Order: sequence, then C-alpha cells, then structure tokens
Amino acid sequence: MQAKFLPAAAIVVALTLLSILTGCKKEIDFQQPDTLYNFDVPLFGVGDKAFATTGLIKFRQASDTARIATLDTYVVNLEPDHAYLLQRAVNPIADTTGCSSKAWLTLGLGPQPEAIHTDSHGEGHAELWRNLSAVAHGTSFHIHFQVVDSITLDPVLVSDCHDFTVL
Repeated sequence: MQAKFLPAAAIVVALTLLSILTGCKKEIDFQQPDTLYNFDVPLFGVGDKAFATTGLIKFRQASDTARIATLDTYVVNLEPDHAYLLQRAVNPIADTTGCSSKAWLTLGLGPQPEAIHTDSHGEGHAELWRNLSAVAHGTSFHIHFQVVDSITLDPVLVSDCHDFTVL
C-alpha cells in the first residue's frame, strides 16, 4: 500500500521545491546590462462601451545605456478609423495618495506625441517609446495610464496604479 503513496509524495515534494525556487523575489541588478524591467498594463473601458472596450500596454525597459522604455500599446473595440492618444501621469513613490496625479503627459515616439490609429474594426496598435535617461537610476514612481480620444481628449481607456522603478 505504501508504494502507491510514494509517487504522490514525490510529486508533492517536487512541486514544493519548485515553488520555493521560483517563488523567490527577484532583485533587480542595476549593474547588469541585460536586465529588463517588464510589466503589462491592462486598460479598462470607460463610458458607454466600457464593457466592450479594452487595451494593453506592454511596458519594457532594458537597463542599457540608452534607457529607453517601450510602450507597445494595443486597443480593441474603440471607434473605427479613429485616432487616440496614450497618456501617463506619475506620483513619487513616497506619495501615499498613489496615482492621484492628473498631470497627464502624452506619449509617443520619444518626445513627439504619436497617435494610435484604429482600423475599420476599431482595433489599433502603436509601438511607442520614451527616453528615461534624464531620470536617475533607481527612482521609483506610482504610474497610471489613459487612452484619450484625440479630438475630444475624453478618456476611453484607463489603467490601475502601478509602481515603477527606473533602471
């Protein structure tokens, strides 16, 4: 009878070890040139079509000397054949109000704002980026995003609050 429990016990031990090894918090090495700081930012609809509209920002930052953050942005079920803008606002990490800032900065290709254009189905994609070299290594922020209509500037998609550290 014990032979039947041995494989199950071995599986439990293996899964426990795997959980311990992969569950440890990874420390970011600011000296390692190929370290990436990555997170995905879900965007949620607001207004009349809130239940159907969505988006995603794939935020990627390599800790190289260029210090460029890429913001690969996708939107779905927005107005067809229309232009939208991605914006961000930040608060210092010490600010206990989190993402309370309304000082929106329009993002794009470096310092140049760039629109996200939707196709005939209301889907759009833009490969945006921002140069972070003016910000000191290790500076942390609360950051949140919104996508706004390029004509009315009304928000159509918003994100939750995220914490971000510049590499």
